[in-house]
Amino acid sequence: MRRLLPLLLLLLGTALPALAQPQAASQAFPYTLKTEKLANGLTVVRVPYPSQGIVSYVTVVRVGSRNEVEAGKTGFAHFFEHMMFKGTKRHPEGERERILGTFGFDDNAFTTDDITLYYSYGPSAGLPFLIDIEADRFRNLEYSEPSFRTEALAVLGEYHKNAAAPYLKMEEALNAAAFTKHTYRHTTLGFYDDIKAMPEAYQYSRDFFERWYTPDNTMLFIVGDFDDDQVMKLVREHYGPWDRKTASIQVPKEPPQTQPRTAHVDWPQPTQPRLVLAWHTPAASANTSDSALQTVLVAYLVGPTSPAYKQLVLDKQLVEAIGSDYTEHRDPHLFSLTATLKNEKDYDRVRLALLQEVSRLAAGKVDAARVKAIQDNARYGALMALQTPRDVGIQLGWYAGILGTPDGLQRQLANLAKVTPAQLSEFAKRHLKATNLTLLSLTPKVSDAGGTK
Repeated sequence: MRRLLPLLLLLLGTALPALAQPQAASQAFPYTLKTEKLANGLTVVRVPYPSQGIVSYVTVVRVGSRNEVEAGKTGFAHFFEHMMFKGTKRHPEGERERILGTFGFDDNAFTTDDITLYYSYGPSAGLPFLIDIEADRFRNLEYSEPSFRTEALAVLGEYHKNAAAPYLKMEEALNAAAFTKHTYRHTTLGFYDDIKAMPEAYQYSRDFFERWYTPDNTMLFIVGDFDDDQVMKLVREHYGPWDRKTASIQVPKEPPQTQPRTAHVDWPQPTQPRLVLAWHTPAASANTSDSALQTVLVAYLVGPTSPAYKQLVLDKQLVEAIGSDYTEHRDPHLFSLTATLKNEKDYDRVRLALLQEVSRLAAGKVDAARVKAIQDNARYGALMALQTPRDVGIQLGWYAGILGTPDGLQRQLANLAKVTPAQLSEFAKRHLKATNLTLLSLTPKVSDAGGTK
């Protein structure tokens, strides 16, 4: 069963913009992007990579839980990721896996709040078959109502599995407190009642496919060792007849938060206490440095070189770990600081210590040398992470899906290098303020001895 996967990334509108070709290699990104937009709007990016007969094939569709604006119909972007493996009339369910398995392709997908990404990774010799099969399923997906109902029950089981650990319930509680209008109020999995009702929404699922699985809402990345002319000939042949257009929706805007909010989860089993501080912050954009600033901010405030890490993890040993759940989003979302505590009696000490670091930053007390070291680490780390065509394809697909342009990764890397200490301070002063804060705590079940197990 395909499941939500963690992003394989070191860093963390509907129609796509016009594109230039080619996007040359740079010091930040050492490979050339050869980009073409087909007449139907499909963006096709080829990246020659010295991989000796290996290729990565990444399809990113700009649809996630963000797009689920209709009441009672949350979780469909993730659910539809499952359905995309159900086959077509030409290639019935199971045949795709049999053919790709013959070549030894590694094949999977993941869904987020903003995108759905599919990838296959294997020998270039199988690329002509892969292009045919992938184009067929994105154009002509077919499944029966009984198959749909069965998969809906599998998704419900996936929810139950995820709900057995604290993270999903924490995310639900935080989103419910922080968002009042925007569709980020529900998680990628969707509201529980909507998931239970999914088996009755067969026709809606067909509509969902027609609305969002369209060429003008999709980007294709082919990375590795292949003949470019032959590949583009096959892509035009198989994807060219795909002629649907993306639906137009209005995603509700979240009004500004004007006072602090809190949320709490009582966890019914022994576990470690948790704490999350979250602020509304700007969306990621190809035209601003907001996502790069927040990426640097995570490392600056709670990374292993931060005073908070030294104080809370190493010296006082109040927490097992500190970090952040920040990831780039297409619309304004949350910047968070997280802590896994050893004892719930230390909630206030940990909270105040984290807020003190934010206050110092907002007051202009910034360690410029540490900012520079974080930027260098991010840049070199990103380059070191590009070790296979799969690494390159997934990172390109992720940033392209979020930022809406195939050179999104390059823009993010360039923006990381431009972040200044003054910008970090100004960002904290503007956004990480008390009236914009949502505080989430999780308290575990207490043992008979009076402490958590």
